[in-house]
Amino acid sequence: MTRIADPAVAAVFDSYERDIREALLDLRELIFAVADETPGVGDLEETLKWGQPSYVTRSPRSGTTIRLGPAPSGSPRYAMYVHCQTTLIATFRSRYADTFDFDGKRALVLDPGRALDVKALAECIAMALTYHLGKSRRRADEHEHTQYDDFGFLN
Repeated sequence: MTRIADPAVAAVFDSYERDIREALLDLRELIFAVADETPGVGDLEETLKWGQPSYVTRSPRSGTTIRLGPAPSGSPRYAMYVHCQTTLIATFRSRYADTFDFDGKRALVLDPGRALDVKALAECIAMALTYHLGKSRRRADEHEHTQYDDFGFLN
């Protein structure tokens, strides 16, 4: 297991109920493994945001923050949170509606008693860790397909 360097992060994990804590620590390991294996991700920082363990790409800033914690609504489940103004949860939902549960635009919700589709979850993590790279690619693609007239003006 990857060592938790920040004592405040370790304390938050320690505060969770055993089943949730073990599931979140497994998810944490998957985040680090996906970050190591995904081109363009770079350095990953573990910190606290909104009182939850959070994973931020620092150099380059390739992705959006991933936060981990108990599921909303106090259910005995846990969640991977992303920024609600991204399109990530909509993308996850369109690809994995039969695989995962979701909470609004911000969380992929998991059950500690249910087997995980690790491949699908790793793909979701990779999409979050490279979210800003994808935006850059989309902008470049849009620019490449922009039509200009002979004088350089948009058609």
